Amino acid sequence: MSRIIVGIAALAAVLSGFAETNKSCCGVLPSRFGLSAPKAPEGMVWIPGGEFTMGWDGEFSRPDELPLHKVRLDGFWIKRTPVTNAEFKEFVDATGHITTAEKKPDLAEIMKGMPPGSQPPPESALVPASMVFRPPGYPVDLNNPLVWWEWKEGADWKHPQGPGSSIENIMDHPVVHVSWYDAEAYARWKGMSLPTEAQFEYAARGGHEQWQNTWGNEPVTQGKPKINIWEGPFPNRNYKKDGYYATSPVTAFAPNDYGLYDMAGNVWEWTADWYHVDAYRMDARKGVVENPKGPLISYDPQEPHMPKKVTRGGSFLCNDAYCSGYRPAARMKTSPDTSLCHTGFRVVKNVVKPAR
Repeated sequence: MSRIIVGIAALAAVLSGFAETNKSCCGVLPSRFGLSAPKAPEGMVWIPGGEFTMGWDGEFSRPDELPLHKVRLDGFWIKRTPVTNAEFKEFVDATGHITTAEKKPDLAEIMKGMPPGSQPPPESALVPASMVFRPPGYPVDLNNPLVWWEWKEGADWKHPQGPGSSIENIMDHPVVHVSWYDAEAYARWKGMSLPTEAQFEYAARGGHEQWQNTWGNEPVTQGKPKINIWEGPFPNRNYKKDGYYATSPVTAFAPNDYGLYDMAGNVWEWTADWYHVDAYRMDARKGVVENPKGPLISYDPQEPHMPKKVTRGGSFLCNDAYCSGYRPAARMKTSPDTSLCHTGFRVVKNVVKPAR
């Protein structure tokens, strides 16, 4: 189920309206390693450490974005863009890595994430495959994501729409159809790691306290296109006002105030953290939380048997009237062995604290 169904279930849980609110902004606090950025690895941006308010409190805030709580982070480097197809190909060519989507699912592992007594998926579904968006072309019940998602045999990072498709002309687009395990393997190869959920939100905010969006409080539909999202009635018609139907080049839209691209829209991005519905409540009891690494275990009451990792940032399928997942505080959760056509990642490099 984890690779075949969980992507659908997780998406259904997040695809709903979110809040809009206005709150004053403020700067970031100095890093304990200083405001001056150390020499950055290529393609990475230094994020000065500081304290911020994590979460979002508005009319349509989701329960797992509350309560608001204070987090203090050390400075860190983060990749300027999501990892691209070209960069992931370099990793695969160097290591021979085979992605989760290119392997036949392990039935025993799938059954571990299903409620006791569940029927196993049919043998015909146990093939190398991934989740591909298939618009129905007509209005549908938005409570049934099965209508627009397909478990597509042969879909993987090299073939984003399945057999016959290619990344040849989209090498500067974010790699997709990568599981958490694939993303983590790439990060290890680079001597880096996936961002924690707190690091991602902090970086996405661009140094601004409680902005509604990465660019400020202006609605995504006002002004020129700001990010790559779904524009039109979801899921049947995309007007493509931003110029793209699916993924876009990673620098196609303006960066946030930290100089980071695609911290909202284009693709959801894996983080290091396990998802737990009460993670914020647990952190809020601690006062100011320093360098949080997320809960030790995962718990989603909608699928209590399925461990999940947090993804952040929203994607080209987010819609202002249906899914505002591009907000810095918006959270998504997906099993780590799931791969989808709108999920990628970026990496961070943490500073090692000097010995006392």
